[in-house]
Amino acid sequence: MRARTPGKQPARSGEPAACACANDAGRKAVAVDPQIKEANRHRLARIEGQVRGLQKMVDADRYCADIITQIASVQEALRGVARNLMKNHLHHCAAKALKSGKPGETEAMYEELLELVYKHLR
Repeated sequence: MRARTPGKQPARSGEPAACACANDAGRKAVAVDPQIKEANRHRLARIEGQVRGLQKMVDADRYCADIITQIASVQEALRGVARNLMKNHLHHCAAKALKSGKPGETEAMYEELLELVYKHLR
């Protein structure tokens, strides 16, 4: 169980936080670094191939330790994508919300960032 600041309500899953980058059309990023986006698209395509390879390994009754090693590789690749996304989110959305000086927006961003860190550390 993780410690929470007394009196603070965590963001509930499925409930959007007041992200400074969310536009009127919903929760879409409005300041995505094109290089990060392209790098993530390439990484996700590779990960997709790795997952298909895992399916083939399972179908072929490959040695369990080999499959587990490949799963660890996929997990690390996904963490890399998450780190890139977090970097972009911090540089754009979080920075904008925290600089805004609006108490509700600032507090919502702090809560959102904490939840992201908690989920990422699992």
